[in-house]
Amino acid sequence: MSQTKVELKKIDPITVQVVLGALENVAVEMGHKLARMSYSSIIRESEDFGCALVDIRGQQLCESSHSTPLQSGPIPGYVKGIREIMEERDDTFNPGDVIMHNSPYHGASHGPDVGFCIPVFYKNELVGFSVTTAHHLDIGASTPGSCGIVDAVDAYAEGLQFKAIKVYDKGIKNRYVWDILVDNIRAPKLVVGDMEAQIAAARIGAKRYVEIIDKYGLDTVVGASEELMNYSEKMMRDAIKKLPDGEYSAEGFLDGYLDSDDPAKKDLRINVTVKVHGSELTVDLTGTSPQVSDRPVNMPLRGTVDIAVYLTLRSILLDSTIYGNFPQNSGLVRPIEIVAPSGTLCNPIFPAPTIARFNSGNAVADTLMKALAQVVPQQVSAGVGNLQVVAFSGQQNENYWVYMDIMEGSYGGRYGKDGMDAVDTLYANTRNNPIEDIESHYPLRVNRYELRDNESAPGKWRGGIGSIREVSFLSDGSFSVEADGHKFAPWGFDAGQNGSVGSLSVTQKDSEERIKLPSKLPNRTVKSGTTIQLVGPCGGGYGNPAEREPEKVLSDYLDGFISREKALTDYGVVITKTDEIDFEKTNELRKN
Repeated sequence: MSQTKVELKKIDPITVQVVLGALENVAVEMGHKLARMSYSSIIRESEDFGCALVDIRGQQLCESSHSTPLQSGPIPGYVKGIREIMEERDDTFNPGDVIMHNSPYHGASHGPDVGFCIPVFYKNELVGFSVTTAHHLDIGASTPGSCGIVDAVDAYAEGLQFKAIKVYDKGIKNRYVWDILVDNIRAPKLVVGDMEAQIAAARIGAKRYVEIIDKYGLDTVVGASEELMNYSEKMMRDAIKKLPDGEYSAEGFLDGYLDSDDPAKKDLRINVTVKVHGSELTVDLTGTSPQVSDRPVNMPLRGTVDIAVYLTLRSILLDSTIYGNFPQNSGLVRPIEIVAPSGTLCNPIFPAPTIARFNSGNAVADTLMKALAQVVPQQVSAGVGNLQVVAFSGQQNENYWVYMDIMEGSYGGRYGKDGMDAVDTLYANTRNNPIEDIESHYPLRVNRYELRDNESAPGKWRGGIGSIREVSFLSDGSFSVEADGHKFAPWGFDAGQNGSVGSLSVTQKDSEERIKLPSKLPNRTVKSGTTIQLVGPCGGGYGNPAEREPEKVLSDYLDGFISREKALTDYGVVITKTDEIDFEKTNELRKN
């Protein structure tokens, strides 16, 4: 929905661009320095963090370009939640404050994504906020790690809750809060070290924001920021106007808890209706399954669902290959409304647990894309293969080690392009963690890491290929998994075929028996020598496979993506024993 415009100083276009460059550089600097200062690989290597500046009205001015949307995107929600709580407490912001916040029911994405917010003052006037968020490897939950807590019965079982806590008050460190952290978190040196890195990066952002205001003047910076948001809003409105008015619906499904005897905990429906009216767009999630009150697959509306929606719409309607770079700020979301009935997966009621909302939110984004496929078929991909998040842990003497790995999925094919293989998808675009980094820091060995054979979904543009990873424990330990896409295959589009589901299995030392496990696995202890195998889903195909260029089919065969038999049965392409295309037989087959 549109917001009321505020009358501000009119700024010339050149100054607007200069201020934009200055703001964006601040966010980039914050991100680079946070990554360099962090201790854990999830921040340092995977870049599962966010950095942003937010103005006094709660609008995001800029964001770190190399962080994940699921971290940077929710930052205005963090600030809004912090302000709500502080107003309830009759508390105030002061220079020198540092506020820690992770409440999923007050804007945070989920408990392990802890935000640190620094109020920015200029000449004793509050002018905005500098914020960093990051995923932390342990947050004091019932079992080690901060993912795979898939059996949490409520929000209290998911770990420590920080609701707008001042860890620095007027510049004075609240040592007792830090003592609580150290005493209640596994691997405290690692986690607290990452938190201190976040604070340092947020302080850099606050300092740089004041420097910009000093240089250009507060009225100029505020006026230029509003011009930039109006520009981003106009871009989104113009893109929405190109869509025909109407309603476009789709449904998707989550595995849920496949091993549960309770039907309310599995085969969970995501229902999306996109309503277009002029330059405004509503995403209505009515019809989505009720919340699972004692399992953490529920999604905070503010912090997860909204980011899945905004990211998908921005990516599809404002494709960067066409529109290039444009300001990433709160103006983009002004024309968009989200409707999510209370008490559903997409808008749970406290204290319903939410820590395992990662895959659920990706399913919302994927289903929204499926709905949009009806109106912008050349701007979407076919179904996307979801991700698997694994927490590995163990003890060395009295100390815990904890490692989190995000096992990538894959994209579906899209108009003119094959699906991307083995990548983090949609709002979760974290980076692959190098094997060398894993094996040099943890008692783990990666025995196998490769693309799946003969599993790419046929289409004029084939689906992306998931990967296989096998990891062995070199000492006793435990692991837990939150994943999805082990029952419902990614959807094919426009005669393209569906993709392939993922899987999870474990093999004990000196045994050849592979035990299949469900997609959501609570913490499970294992002995040294145990190997787990993770198989990522493959994205759906796009378009009629019979229309795929024979040369591309041959290339897939030579790369080992498909067999000679699949080239024949799925694509009607005859490949000879000398690995060449028999065009005469191929043309004959395709005519039939």
